[in-house]
Amino acid sequence: MGEMNKTEDLDELLAGAFVTGEVAALRPDYRVLLVAVEGLVPGSQDETSPTLLARAEDAARRLLADGPIEQLPHVAAWREAYRAFGAKPQRTRNSLEALLRRADSGLPQVNPLTDIYNAISVLHELPLGGEDLDRYQGPPRLARATGAEPFDTVAAGIEVVEHPEPGEVVWCDQAGVTCRRWNWRQARRTRLEEETTTALFIIDALAPVTDDAIHAAADELVAHLDRLGPKVQSARRLLAARSAG
Repeated sequence: MGEMNKTEDLDELLAGAFVTGEVAALRPDYRVLLVAVEGLVPGSQDETSPTLLARAEDAARRLLADGPIEQLPHVAAWREAYRAFGAKPQRTRNSLEALLRRADSGLPQVNPLTDIYNAISVLHELPLGGEDLDRYQGPPRLARATGAEPFDTVAAGIEVVEHPEPGEVVWCDQAGVTCRRWNWRQARRTRLEEETTTALFIIDALAPVTDDAIHAAADELVAHLDRLGPKVQSARRLLAARSAG
């Protein structure tokens, strides 16, 4: 989408984002909060990130001590959503479940941006993804795939282009798929890197999660991102399946 340096550009990008009616029909309770952030300074470190990850690991252990992971309300809801478009949640886990399962042995440490959003995902029990907006082509959209869309990924250590299954729920831009199976695996092309300066964070929610809970996760996310540059600015937009066209 080219370089951006004004908050108005973030608002314009978010205004163009949409969820298709086909996706809304699968889960009328679906909502997504898109948070666009600019002014991130490459190489900046949030000194609280290790503490944040440790908090998330502790929170996950407490959650999983109370019963099986599949019985957590939001994990169960996402398993149902995956089955609705033909995915097998035991084989391809939503991002929240995948992180919760890793927390006991330690959450991954990738880079400050990724570490922050992974921790917030676990702490707020919400699937949360991050993308490099300077690598986007056009606004994000959530749709059911035709099966022809390109997905840039790595398999067995080799860069490859795959394609989603027809009917699969995918995040896309004009160049192809940016995340497969709603929130399962992100594309290599738009992943966050150390040099990322402008980012998009996608916070997914199904019932019983409330809109207030989604915004609370975004508030904590932005509070940490504000430490990654002296002029960090953000914009957000909540999209609901019930208003999808």
